[in-house]
Amino acid sequence: MTNDLYGENMPFYLIKKDIIKMKCDAVVNAVDNTMTKGGYTHERIRKAAGRKLDEQCRAVGYCATGDVKITSGFGLPCKFLIHTAVPRRSGKKEDEEKLLASCYENALTIAAANGCESIAFPLLSEDSSGCPIKSEPNIAAKAIRTFLLSNEMDVYLVFSRKNNRRINLDLYGDVLSYINKNAAFASPDVVFLGDLCAEDYMMQSSRFSNKKLLIKKSSSLEEMLKNADDCFTVTLLKLIDARRMTDVECYKKANVSKQTWYKIMNEKNYKPSKNTAVSFAVALGLTLPETERLLATAGYALSDSSKFDIIIKYFILNEIYDVFTINQTLFDFDQPLLGNLR
Repeated sequence: MTNDLYGENMPFYLIKKDIIKMKCDAVVNAVDNTMTKGGYTHERIRKAAGRKLDEQCRAVGYCATGDVKITSGFGLPCKFLIHTAVPRRSGKKEDEEKLLASCYENALTIAAANGCESIAFPLLSEDSSGCPIKSEPNIAAKAIRTFLLSNEMDVYLVFSRKNNRRINLDLYGDVLSYINKNAAFASPDVVFLGDLCAEDYMMQSSRFSNKKLLIKKSSSLEEMLKNADDCFTVTLLKLIDARRMTDVECYKKANVSKQTWYKIMNEKNYKPSKNTAVSFAVALGLTLPETERLLATAGYALSDSSKFDIIIKYFILNEIYDVFTINQTLFDFDQPLLGNLR
């Protein structure tokens, strides 16, 4: 199984795919300052794009380290190629990391300025003749997540199918130990609860008029989640109110797209994927019992026979509620990521 989630609709993906085959608006190409040299992917891009790309790059002439230039995609499936000059080995780690962050930030900025709705990055420092930077996945994630706080775009961080590196070695050993201690072979019970739809809830609630809190101060999440008559959408909206979060804060923290949120709010019989439901549980910082109850409203449960479920339990029990950190580990264990559409 590979984590190729292309075609799902969420803002930030980690995938294994051949980047030059990505059908997105922009693909980022790691180059040197002359824009004529790079790593393995650069050479494949040049070969696929043809002579016109070389001519356009020579016409541009120079790209400062950390800066970007944009050209047509020519023979590739993407509309644009965004070329960025990756830092070379200097011995100054902080400078290298700062310049690498600029590569990601500037590529995202120029993509947005050119109307792109999707963009794919390789690991830039590993895919160039520059300096491979061990912390690059975290550098990339920080830049991408900061950008997505105020922008709507599908962003892909693409790993070669041949790349077997672990993204988060700090957690890998602990999670593997937890899996080995807790794995079982029981089948999870699936329970479907509730038929109160989001439309009914909206009509009953002042939530969408004067924004008064739906939950009284004396109410607790525990009491709220005991109500088995509420469907997933109603329970989710109540929890967002109880956490005093805005809808946008919640779905962005859950790594769920605006389109998915629209479905949640407008489809009467909306049923999320399990991954989407877990994403919201993480975004809301729910305890394990609270997570189980939220999942039950959508007909799901966590099971010790599922590696994905055990990993989720590990993070919730350790109160690690960062979706990207969890996704790094899910990716390392070749599991589906949080934030799936449905």
